[in-house]
Amino acid sequence: MKMTEAFLQYVWQHQLLEGGLCTAEGMPVTVERAGVPNRDAGPDFFDAHVRIGETLWVGNVEVHVKASDWNLHRHSTNHAYDNVVLHVVYENDTPITLQNCHTLATLELSHYIPDAVWANYDALVEPPETRDIPCMDHLEEVPKPLVNAYMERLALERIEQKCDIVRRLLEESRGNWEQCCYWLMAHYFGGKANNIPFELLAKSTDMNLLARWRDRPQRIEALLMGQAGLLEGYFADEYPRQLQSDYTALRQGASLTPIAGYMWKFFRMRPNGYPTLRISQFAQLVCQSRNLFSHLLETTDAKELQRFFNVAASPYWDNHFQFDKPSPGKAKRVGGNFVNVLIINAWVPLLFEYGNQHGMQQYKDQAMDILQQLPPEDNRIVRRWNSVGIKADSAAQSQALIQLYNNHCSQHDCLHCQIGYKIITL
Repeated sequence: MKMTEAFLQYVWQHQLLEGGLCTAEGMPVTVERAGVPNRDAGPDFFDAHVRIGETLWVGNVEVHVKASDWNLHRHSTNHAYDNVVLHVVYENDTPITLQNCHTLATLELSHYIPDAVWANYDALVEPPETRDIPCMDHLEEVPKPLVNAYMERLALERIEQKCDIVRRLLEESRGNWEQCCYWLMAHYFGGKANNIPFELLAKSTDMNLLARWRDRPQRIEALLMGQAGLLEGYFADEYPRQLQSDYTALRQGASLTPIAGYMWKFFRMRPNGYPTLRISQFAQLVCQSRNLFSHLLETTDAKELQRFFNVAASPYWDNHFQFDKPSPGKAKRVGGNFVNVLIINAWVPLLFEYGNQHGMQQYKDQAMDILQQLPPEDNRIVRRWNSVGIKADSAAQSQALIQLYNNHCSQHDCLHCQIGYKIITL
């Protein structure tokens, strides 16, 4: 495998070296502090403490595959590199002279990297193309306590990543948590295919207007269907005609403007995910609570949350998935899997961010506890982990496995993975 700077930086950061270190000039090297990794422009490590001979040098460290890369990258004319005290390279193909005419101290790592470290890394980063999880053949060698501790960190990392949309909606709502909750729930009610139009639907329909009619579910559904642009044209069935009539009256009194109906996606979707059905279910959710966020904030039990979100569409949809198109009779409830996805993706991040912004750890802990109460997700990534012997026993662990797969495994980024680190250093 071709040597890379990323691997050399990793070896230097973790000091995966053996033998007595010496510079190319024969001076003994003692690393008291490898330095702080720099992910931006400039030297690779800041504030390193390196003793060369009898002198302790405090400064920066630059890492290259070849020493000549220093000149290739024009570091000699960049003042950001003036405070480099050690040049760490794999191949010392040329001495580097600084502008002050001093030779830069160089450490050639090819003499000090253990063969096992190189072999383990090589086995991870260059697996067969069919091996989407690079470490799949070595997982049994990793201690379970290490894996479990890493799973907790990854689950937390994934929640924090999901908080990005919470912060966006909170900013748009000017810090109104109730409105942010309403918009966020709508976003995830749309699923992957219709999350944007569903969010736009919520933003175009004032939640205070909905609250005014919460004791009239048909009015709520008429408002949402009409604002979704799905009540245009002629309908044969009586129910959509009633919704159409209700929406016309409501629209005149509230100066409403619907979104474009063509935005909704039906093609290649399972009927249970059709936007018509989801909008009716969302209308029932809106009817259940005047202050949705405040109500949910008091709920600590995952089963109670599941019951709350497991709403049914209005009776018309028992025999329909779309207007004027009859289907076999069956009550159209949201369903357990969709409920869990809604809690995982919408409520847990919202609760966590609320605790974060108010400095209230109990809400962050409550969010994690809800994840641990929910069953693991059943999707392609989780099933893939199951096939290599890693089985999630809660939604917290399945979320962690998704985070691990997406951020590390699929990109073969083993150098920034704790499991990868353990395997490399076995």
